[in-house]
Amino acid sequence: MRKIVWLAVAVTALAARPLGAQTPVPLTIVAAENFYGDIATQLAAPDAKVSSVLSNPDEDPHMFEASPSVARALSAARIVIYNGADYDPWMDKLLGAARSANRQAIVVADLVHKQAGDNPHLWYDTATVAAAAKALSAALVAADPARMALYDRRLGVFLASLQPIDAKVAAMRATYYGMSVTATEPVFGYMAAALGLTMRNERFQLAVMNDTEPAASDIVAFESDLRHRRVRVMLYSSQATDNSAKRLLRIAEQANVPVVGITETEPPGQTYQAWMTGELDALAAALAKAGS
Repeated sequence: MRKIVWLAVAVTALAARPLGAQTPVPLTIVAAENFYGDIATQLAAPDAKVSSVLSNPDEDPHMFEASPSVARALSAARIVIYNGADYDPWMDKLLGAARSANRQAIVVADLVHKQAGDNPHLWYDTATVAAAAKALSAALVAADPARMALYDRRLGVFLASLQPIDAKVAAMRATYYGMSVTATEPVFGYMAAALGLTMRNERFQLAVMNDTEPAASDIVAFESDLRHRRVRVMLYSSQATDNSAKRLLRIAEQANVPVVGITETEPPGQTYQAWMTGELDALAAALAKAGS
């Protein structure tokens, strides 16, 4: 009797399911960089499967070469987000080779009208990150309209979580506005501008970013700024410490100029918010030390 009842229930369930119905498959999102992947996770998980291509903090993003596995992941993705502005040009090539009518691609640089030649480190601007989050949320709603209210709520939470970062930037700007700093690369450029800091040696930084040799006069000027302590702090990319950067680090140490290491990819186990907060805290401590 129990077996008959069980079979009856099973048959009823199958009959109630529309012909050809399948278990819903989670949306797939591929982010070129892990900070965009983290933002996507905060907005979409657990209702989407998110993966990031660049996630190794010890890897120089400018030296990355995409593998066939990346191409396969992109071909199956419903939503793709990448930086643009020639920071990840391999993405354009891969997406062009694996076209999909159902895939929506978000290019963050396009959202804020940046292009090749501009500083591509856009995630150091919280307004740009907010624009990326809004675009991601809109793509999620378009792909999965039944969860619109849920995605809207998560977007609100994420945008609110950026407010403490903006408040910290405003407080630091009030304290350190106009102070001179320098950097080995323009990674922190947008944040430095928001803080009201005066950035020196920008020609040197652009040359390094474009993988060209800085002019001898720019190298001399950079080293002179350190030796004569014309700058309060030196920022450096801890993911790209070549011999030139190591030399500048030694000079800064000898001149007692505080240095602050920053990364181009989000450190493991952190959120975007914690990452930005930690770097701002480290910079504030260095600026305070330099002024004491």
